[in-house]
Amino acid sequence: MSKSVAPPSTKSPAPARKGSNQLRIIGGLWRGRKLNFPDVEGLRPTGDRIRETLFNWLAPDIQGAHCLDLFAGSGALGLEALSRGAESSVLLEKHAAAAQQLNANLQLLQAGHGRVEQVDSLHWLKQHPPQPFDIVFIDPPFALELWEPIAAALEAQAWLSDEALIYLEAPRDAQLLLPANWRLHRDKQAGQVSFRLYHRHPTEDNN
Repeated sequence: MSKSVAPPSTKSPAPARKGSNQLRIIGGLWRGRKLNFPDVEGLRPTGDRIRETLFNWLAPDIQGAHCLDLFAGSGALGLEALSRGAESSVLLEKHAAAAQQLNANLQLLQAGHGRVEQVDSLHWLKQHPPQPFDIVFIDPPFALELWEPIAAALEAQAWLSDEALIYLEAPRDAQLLLPANWRLHRDKQAGQVSFRLYHRHPTEDNN
């Protein structure tokens, strides 16, 4: 899972350990490229198998899509989306070291269509969007239980395009109250984690 973690301690983050803190892009333009991410507690990329399944699901829709990665962490989802043809990807990450490395990785890839915001996701969603997003990734630290407030904020401020796709990772047994117009499109389990893709239907009332 690609995790954004609690605010950093006063200690400087340790440098990335060779080999153990690397993310591999698994498809598209940058397939096989390896990127570093910092040694931050709780931060690890979404596994290759889950990402492969997810982006197979997204294959008909990823080209030209505007994407939002709400808890970017290592960048596993937002960067993979860019590699596979997304028009743009905004990566939100509140941890300073992780956000700095995301910016470095975008520069390394010469990915001008990607942007990092070092910010708290819920706070950022309070503003009015310049444009709606077509694909949104929601993979917060599980202990913070942010799925429902994030979903409500996305709808309240019109962050989603009419038929947006929303990816969500949560504990397998989590019972979530999500907007009524989010219809479960695909889902699968990996151990104790459930990963799900929702399709937004704009004609339904949103509770």
